[in-house]
Amino acid sequence: MSGFSRLVHGARAFVARFAQATRGNVAMMFGLALPALVMITLGAVDIHQASKVKANLQDALDAAALAAARSKYTDDVNLNRIGLAALKANMPAYFSETSTDTASFVLQGNTIIADARVNVKVLVANIVLPPYGQLLDDYLPVGSHSEVLRASRDVEVAMALDITGSMDNCSKNCPPTSKIQDLRAAAKELIELVVQDQQSPFYSKVALVPYAAGVNVGVSADSVRGALDATSKSITAASWVTGTIRTVSAVNRNSSATITASSHGFANGDRVVMWNIDKMPAINGVAYQVTNASSSQFQLRLLNSSGAVTSTYLNTSGYNSFSGTAYVAKCVRTDCGLTLTASGHGLVANDYVRLADMGGMAQLNNGGYRVASQSGSQVILDTSRSLGLVKTVKGGNSYSSGGKLFNGRDGGQWRAYPAASGMVAVLGSSTCVSERAGAQAYTDSYPSVGSYVGRGYLDSSNPCPSVAVTPLSSSRVDLGKEIDKLEAGGSTAGQIGIAWAWYMISPNFSSLWGVNSRPAAYDPSKTLKVAILMTDGEFNTPFRSGVIAADAGSGSGGADTHINENATNGHPFEQSLALCQAMQDQGVVVYTVGFDLGTDVGGPGIDTALEMLRECATTPDRHFFEANSGTDLKEAFKAIGRDITRLRIAR
Repeated sequence: MSGFSRLVHGARAFVARFAQATRGNVAMMFGLALPALVMITLGAVDIHQASKVKANLQDALDAAALAAARSKYTDDVNLNRIGLAALKANMPAYFSETSTDTASFVLQGNTIIADARVNVKVLVANIVLPPYGQLLDDYLPVGSHSEVLRASRDVEVAMALDITGSMDNCSKNCPPTSKIQDLRAAAKELIELVVQDQQSPFYSKVALVPYAAGVNVGVSADSVRGALDATSKSITAASWVTGTIRTVSAVNRNSSATITASSHGFANGDRVVMWNIDKMPAINGVAYQVTNASSSQFQLRLLNSSGAVTSTYLNTSGYNSFSGTAYVAKCVRTDCGLTLTASGHGLVANDYVRLADMGGMAQLNNGGYRVASQSGSQVILDTSRSLGLVKTVKGGNSYSSGGKLFNGRDGGQWRAYPAASGMVAVLGSSTCVSERAGAQAYTDSYPSVGSYVGRGYLDSSNPCPSVAVTPLSSSRVDLGKEIDKLEAGGSTAGQIGIAWAWYMISPNFSSLWGVNSRPAAYDPSKTLKVAILMTDGEFNTPFRSGVIAADAGSGSGGADTHINENATNGHPFEQSLALCQAMQDQGVVVYTVGFDLGTDVGGPGIDTALEMLRECATTPDRHFFEANSGTDLKEAFKAIGRDITRLRIAR
């Protein structure tokens, strides 16, 4: 064998022996590495725990430094006493009498310098000790530093909170909490962060603006939307129907309907009117001419706009089947108009009115009617589209006494209006308000004659929120009680909530509130003013003359509760953006929170709540928050609370 061949043979043998030897070496190497792997895993747990404590310590130290800065003291002893008390309150697991945790608060010039250090119990700590460190009995030091300028600022925060029906998502198969419960918890956590115990020399206050189909301004309603006109004119005479009122027992569904009314006594050519037909509301109060009459049945022909009979029969094929009890009677006038005498009524044609307390004609009470014509003290009302004739009592055919005539204009105690359904509806007033129209629509000038905010006439199916606004308060307890009262219901007039978030911190509205709740003047160097705008849905409820507009979105109530005109100020998103920009121009910092909005961004332009909230925020990357769950919502409000506090902290 040559020398080269012996070299190759030897190399092969060495490789074979090495391969056999590695089987044992792997186990040996794993055994040597296992403690290190365990240490790395435990160390990761330690790092996470320490990071969490450090974040909490920083928040607590910021608040403690702020408390010390707000105090009247300048000596180290009292500054440390105030700061340490606040620190312990926010971190009760640390800074006990027997712990080695430390904190110091020192005044240097005009700045409070705060340092704190706590020892976090960990699984693995001093990893430099041989061979792998001490296990299960060690601590890791964590420290934080904060600096607060003694010349701090007052803080005024207004929260516009969506309490609409979509916030009640717990009818069945409920999650651990409903959305309204999540909102209550999140709002109270923000208040805990923002409102400080020490309110001198600098205060921190929060105002609440719950909104749904409007904003309830409570006892301030007359001041901001004007006192309502509750006057009425006395009715001294009235006539509408004559003869015996007959009971309608059937109305069939047919293109030429047949009405059944036993022993009705009508002759062909008589003009009649029906009421209380709740399944076919559009045929109530309408003048018809009787045709094809028998002893217990008859058919009806329509009249044209001039009152002449046509060849068209009453068509009921598109309605639900008749049920209940309805009534029919012969009209006094050929147009079946209601004739009233009321001195000084002040009405003109096409005004809308409400009737009440009519003796002998109870079927007309509480209904809304259009003024067909008037002459002197006499008024002719068109009854043909009144919702007041639906589901009412039988009443009588002869006026006996009494009666009140209310002008249904915007500004009255009662609002009678032509509804988007084609009917005439009546809504009562409330302490809710709607948008301000005109030149002051997007300003915070104090409301007065000619620039009042809008009134709010709302139906019971989409009511005024029961909880009124809460002006600026430094009482966490009182604010928490108001938040606990919040209940979900109604549609979404977010633009009104945004406006009132601004008004609550506007110095121009200060005279509305008590001395301790009045906003300060606009001066960012002295007062930080913040508006927080939260919603879980699209803004779908604009107004026109105190009533929800015809172009309101889906979910804003039925057509009977909408006036037959479009919104005065346009789409709610357009209004919201104008308000957000106007308050930012005054130095207000605007935070926005979208709760469970999804990701839809619609078409071109800003046509979704998600886009509107991004645009409304002072800066989208810092002041806009998306929350897809209750936990996210609480975290968003906590982050906003921390940011508000830190706006006064210099590091």
